[in-house]
Amino acid sequence: MASLYKKVIHGRPYWYLREMGWVDGKPKMVSERYVGTAADIEALLDGRAQAMVPERCRHLDFGAVAAVWGLLTDLKVADLVDEAAGAAPSGQPLSTGTYLALAVLNRVVDPCSKRGFADWWRTTAADRFTKIGVSALDHRRFWDAMHAVPLDGLAGTEERLALAVCARYGLDTSSVALDMTNFATFIDTGNDRAPIAQRGRAKQKRTDLRLVGLGLVVTRDGGVPVVSHAYAGDRPDVTQFTAVIDRLLARYQDLTERVESLTVVYDAGQNSCDNHARIEQAGVGFVGSLAPSDHPGLLAIPRSRTTGPTRRSGSTSSTASWPWPSPICCAATPNRPACACRCANCWLRWPASRKPSCSTTTAAKAVPAPGASSPTAPQPSRPSTTCSLSTATPRPADLEERAHG
Repeated sequence: MASLYKKVIHGRPYWYLREMGWVDGKPKMVSERYVGTAADIEALLDGRAQAMVPERCRHLDFGAVAAVWGLLTDLKVADLVDEAAGAAPSGQPLSTGTYLALAVLNRVVDPCSKRGFADWWRTTAADRFTKIGVSALDHRRFWDAMHAVPLDGLAGTEERLALAVCARYGLDTSSVALDMTNFATFIDTGNDRAPIAQRGRAKQKRTDLRLVGLGLVVTRDGGVPVVSHAYAGDRPDVTQFTAVIDRLLARYQDLTERVESLTVVYDAGQNSCDNHARIEQAGVGFVGSLAPSDHPGLLAIPRSRTTGPTRRSGSTSSTASWPWPSPICCAATPNRPACACRCANCWLRWPASRKPSCSTTTAAKAVPAPGASSPTAPQPSRPSTTCSLSTATPRPADLEERAHG
């Protein structure tokens, strides 16, 4: 066994490498080699460290690329696309689904053009775990793969992928958000091979470019897309609402038997009589917004029609009477008990027991005791509006009113 041994000669320490062993049953020094002084040992270690430094190195992206590729592999995205596209075209090094999966990988990690994909691939360590060389990533191969996917197969591929994501990660699909927008493209005006790109009202204010519209439904849990709908850029968003809803309901029925448990959230851009009638007909829950300009009657309600304010348990409450005039009337028959429309025509036929009351409540701040000091000034409270539907037993007058409604 070798060990360092220090000898002090003329007051100066010197180091030796001594090796001990057993000889005739006794420990004995087998060999001893001179190493040098402490300065000699330091110089020896520095030289060894210099010899270990590589002449060159490469810094490659790994973490994000590996994570996204693992997710795509776990969901079998390439296999789902290959089912719709069929066999790869002759001479194509990779399958059609693999090329599209690589395109998704690039979009998520570091978006670039198809022409620059090969250069980006060289800056990553993806070739080590995907076993895909840069020679197979010519930009023209991506366009060939896109042309190999039939348009009528995109919806089925998206549906199978959405179901796989929901089943694999247990996403909560009871509440979804819907929105529509358009984005500008750089497709030439004379290019007639992309009829979906049209000139319209650009939300990016790029009136000089052709637009493509996109409607998207995402889950409340994580914002994962489950339904998409692409349409021509010259079509208003409100005209595409029913198409997205129909596709959403069909896909939701694949996840659960009852669509009544679904709640759709959308903004005022999708408000119309036909769209609201489709929502009512589907029987799903919805959360929307009302444009103030479409409800002048609601804004014109004077304060004199309120029954407050009244004090109760530290809060201020005021109740506004109905109806709330609305130009949008529900599709249900007003005489039916299921009618819940807030328009004046339907509301007048409601029995008094079913008319809700809406109250605006403002929580009051606690009043400090005399002599007490507060370090900060009290902040004003934000009022909250609460609507409740009476569940009282209908009176005879109510029954008579409903019968004559």
